[in-house]
Amino acid sequence: MASATTDASGPVAAPAFPDGTKDYKPLRSAKYDLKKPHISELPMTWSNWYKHVNWLNTTFILFIPLAGLISTYWIHLQLKTALFAIFYYFNAGLGITAGYHRLWAHSSFRASLPLKIYLAAMGAAAVQGSIRWWSRGHRAHHRYTDTEKDPYSVRKGLLYSHIGWMVMKQNPKRIGRTDISDLNDDAVVVWQHKHYIKSVITMSLVLPTLVCGLGWGDWWGGFIYAGIIRIFFIQQATFCVNSLAHWLGEQPFDDRNSPRDHVITALVTLGEGYHNFHHEFPSDYRNAIEWWQYDPTKWSIWTWKKLGLAYNLKTFRENEIEKGRLQQMQKKLDQKRSKLDWGVPLEQLPVMDWDDYVSESKNGKALVAVAGVIHDVTDFIKDHPGGKALISSAIGKDATAIFNGGVYDHSNAAHNLLSTMRVGVLRGGCEVEIWKKAHMEKEGAFVTDSSGRRIVRAGDQVTRIAQPLAGANAA
Repeated sequence: MASATTDASGPVAAPAFPDGTKDYKPLRSAKYDLKKPHISELPMTWSNWYKHVNWLNTTFILFIPLAGLISTYWIHLQLKTALFAIFYYFNAGLGITAGYHRLWAHSSFRASLPLKIYLAAMGAAAVQGSIRWWSRGHRAHHRYTDTEKDPYSVRKGLLYSHIGWMVMKQNPKRIGRTDISDLNDDAVVVWQHKHYIKSVITMSLVLPTLVCGLGWGDWWGGFIYAGIIRIFFIQQATFCVNSLAHWLGEQPFDDRNSPRDHVITALVTLGEGYHNFHHEFPSDYRNAIEWWQYDPTKWSIWTWKKLGLAYNLKTFRENEIEKGRLQQMQKKLDQKRSKLDWGVPLEQLPVMDWDDYVSESKNGKALVAVAGVIHDVTDFIKDHPGGKALISSAIGKDATAIFNGGVYDHSNAAHNLLSTMRVGVLRGGCEVEIWKKAHMEKEGAFVTDSSGRRIVRAGDQVTRIAQPLAGANAA
């Protein structure tokens, strides 16, 4: 989630834009010449390091909060002020999560004019740039996730994605282009963008100071705790979606990119922590889809719908969500399956005649034929649960019936273990089943994993015969 107070060229107030502009474009100014290399493209040295720092952002994000923190030594926090600061924190947070993010950046629901005004005002109280600037960066983040065009790519480091991209100057030419023509047609977005500085000062500092001052006489407490300190915490919480949500947690829907789901990030960000789901299904008004997952932003939007303030709430089809979840589960299973020994593939085994098989069995090799596949059980005889004599009686014979119920109907574990002992395939005799299955495998009748390897499930082992033979066809 983008969260900033600067435009690409630096100022805390996102500049006005010409009507009809489809994309954000840096303004030509004395500070930035498109024909010259940007400072971010030049190596940082002891003599020019200060030029790489975005001092305006650094002042608003670090220095002012630090001054506010120091001032708490002299200014006592009153209970009423603390409760109001928490209340205002939650509302300003919704301005970002429900407003900037889900309404304007992703159009995941529609809002009435009163709700838009409330969300735009609360978004200004969070001091994270205008709706237009914020949404433009966030759309670029989704379109170019984890690439050079991602304005706050976690691939550049956790600290960079959290705050580094804000306090260090960025080259606006490197940020991916996105279409924001819909935002340019939104009167609330346009008004807030053009009057951003006035909106921020009024909503982030003046209003909380007046409420606490006029309400219970705590003017300085309102300014410091409900104003500066609250702003700092809500900014850092939002930054966690750029950093922590791309670093901590699981990836139940897709692991090709960095977004992750974790309850800790959700608790910090009013429900924005289920980021893997969000990046897979960005138009969904929900971040959390399970009833027990923490997503107060989702609950707020749902409540506004019941009140007639929100409508057209978008949700992704459950069928597609479950397909994504299942595909990721299958991918994890395939990765685990690839580390296991499933035996030599049938098509890679040498073909042996029956007489050669019998001859090899009499020359010191403990070979057993089951369903047309020859297995070398030499090292397993001593460990056979049924005893050495029983397995020895099947050497050099067709043990299909013995293995599949004639003597004992072996378990799936036994079939899996037997598959690791494959050494050949019989020509003639009882190989019909095995060749039939091998042919089906080549034709693609069997299910394969994401790497193209055949998936062997219980009952699919070639040595398992559906109907046990009446007796052993011993040669």
